[in-house]
Amino acid sequence: MSGDNTYAAALAMLARRELSEAQLRQRLARRLHHPEAIDDAIARLKAERSLDDERTARMIARSEVGLKKRGRHRVRQQIEAAGIAPSIARRVLDETFSTIDADGLLNEALDRRLRGAARIEDDRQFHRLYRQLVAQGFDADRVLALLRARTAKTDADLQ
Repeated sequence: MSGDNTYAAALAMLARRELSEAQLRQRLARRLHHPEAIDDAIARLKAERSLDDERTARMIARSEVGLKKRGRHRVRQQIEAAGIAPSIARRVLDETFSTIDADGLLNEALDRRLRGAARIEDDRQFHRLYRQLVAQGFDADRVLALLRARTAKTDADLQ
């Protein structure tokens, strides 16, 4: 396929969804575009700023934190899974998590999992919640501290 067709195909893909350079290269290669045409299209898109891995990383971070309520580790995994360089991922993560309350995000994620219950009822639920929240990308020590606080007996419980 010609370079203009490759450029047009890449532009159409970017019009539908923000993609990283690695994702775009992969999709174009799957559609059997010539490697040189892919390189030319990528260079042109970068020059026009239509393709920007840092912008893509920010979009992924906003989506993962804002919509899915995921923690730092999981957000980093998603950014790197998109083929974005670890240095860009680190910079975007630092920016993103400097503007949000990480403990508040963790509390929100736990509240959503508890579905309105104020406390954790038993060890089985405690362990399930621990696994889920750590898998969601939250720091294991913070998760453990929060879960312990939610299972602690209050003075009212002891009377």
